[in-house]
Amino acid sequence: MLIPRPRPPRLIRPVREPATSPPALAGPWAPTDRRLDEAELLPLPAGAVGPEDVLIDRSGRVISGDEDGRLWWWPVDALAGTPPQLLAETGGRPLGIELDPSGEALVVCDAYRGLLRVTPDGAVRELTGTAPPVHLANNATVGRDGTIYFTDSSDRFPVSHWKRDLLEHRPNGRVLAHHPGSGRTEVVTDGLYFPNGIALTPDESALMLVETSTHRLLRVELGGGVRVLADLPAYPDNLASVGDGTYWIALPSPRVPIAERLLPHPRLRQIAALLPDAMQPQPRRYGLVALVDDAGTVRRTLHGPNGHYSMITGVRQHGDHLWLGSLTGSGVARVPLG
Repeated sequence: MLIPRPRPPRLIRPVREPATSPPALAGPWAPTDRRLDEAELLPLPAGAVGPEDVLIDRSGRVISGDEDGRLWWWPVDALAGTPPQLLAETGGRPLGIELDPSGEALVVCDAYRGLLRVTPDGAVRELTGTAPPVHLANNATVGRDGTIYFTDSSDRFPVSHWKRDLLEHRPNGRVLAHHPGSGRTEVVTDGLYFPNGIALTPDESALMLVETSTHRLLRVELGGGVRVLADLPAYPDNLASVGDGTYWIALPSPRVPIAERLLPHPRLRQIAALLPDAMQPQPRRYGLVALVDDAGTVRRTLHGPNGHYSMITGVRQHGDHLWLGSLTGSGVARVPLG
């Protein structure tokens, strides 16, 4: 059963910001490797959409969710076109998916229920619930001691109205840390612009973090302090560690010039937020992921200019393949890295 969806505020509260100019996809961002347009699709069941993140667990299951609150899995060696099996139903909206330190249970960021623990038999338990309130749990990373660091992307808008948060362009988000032993959840840092993908550094001294609305890659020191590492030419979403000090970033769309030209015009942005979705600034239909190091240097980019698999919000490396999730897609995708 789906839990009730919160209603968003009708009006956004934009402030005047300087306009920005999206950089070209050039240099290390040039679309020379276009393999994402050749990605193999493993479809969700008919009518299901939105496998926002993707995870491969220790038993070789590829796990993702859908917008109707279900979690699905495929064998990692499944052929293209293989249908999934149902794992669990959260009743909310699963976004980021991680393994807990035991490697058995899943930690799921549910946009409407907060942090969840899902066991192999499909049992679902809330870890955070509503006290303290978690508004939009989005992506997580789990420390060796079991601490779960996760993004709470917006305290104003539910995931169904994420575009309104980007149009408002205020620091409505934060990073939280949940300690399963005590059940305590605390704020790591706040004042963030739609914080999204997050991953621990190998020594667990810092978090790599992206903000969607400001298209920035940040480093958050757990001892205190936030540093901007890069201004990205596309809007970032989930982020996943490879384990060697590099990180894959899912980038649902190159930056949209009209959206950035609207930043100095808060009244126009307020009007735009009231328009039907089709009349608002739209993401480009373009596939893009990037591999960066802990200094923010781009090591590799993969492109899909034809949008064969677009709105990529999840990315995970497993062996010699890259697995992809999409906020709007009808299944997860797989591409070889060699």
